[in-house]
Amino acid sequence: MKEHHGNMSSLRRSDLARLTGCNLETIRYYEKIGIMPEPPRTPKNYRTYDGTHVARLRFVMRSRDLGFNLEEVRGLLGLVDRHAATCAEVQAIASRQIETIRVKIADLRRIEAVLSETVSHCSGNDVPECAVIDALVEAV
Repeated sequence: MKEHHGNMSSLRRSDLARLTGCNLETIRYYEKIGIMPEPPRTPKNYRTYDGTHVARLRFVMRSRDLGFNLEEVRGLLGLVDRHAATCAEVQAIASRQIETIRVKIADLRRIEAVLSETVSHCSGNDVPECAVIDALVEAV
């Protein structure tokens, strides 16, 4: 993970949120669970962030966008933080993620087929009988 410090020293949490597009509550949560390091504080007890925090949060957000759960993100960050990541390790993690995504896609296709079939039985009329509701009630 490349660090870009540039003109990014003494950022507030709101600045970090604006620069990354991450919600303030999410940043707080990531700090609470240790995904993001606790930021240093000023003498007046204000949190201060810098380019390192921006880069780390972007890494976390991109990892989440790619479907990695928080424990997987924590594992990736551990490799990065220890400077111990080998391409083979990261490839294995990413390959497992690809398989997880393929399973999810197959599940979504199955759900789409069932829902499409159910919707095709709807009359579309302004009547109380509805094939979708009937199918949902039957599933219970």
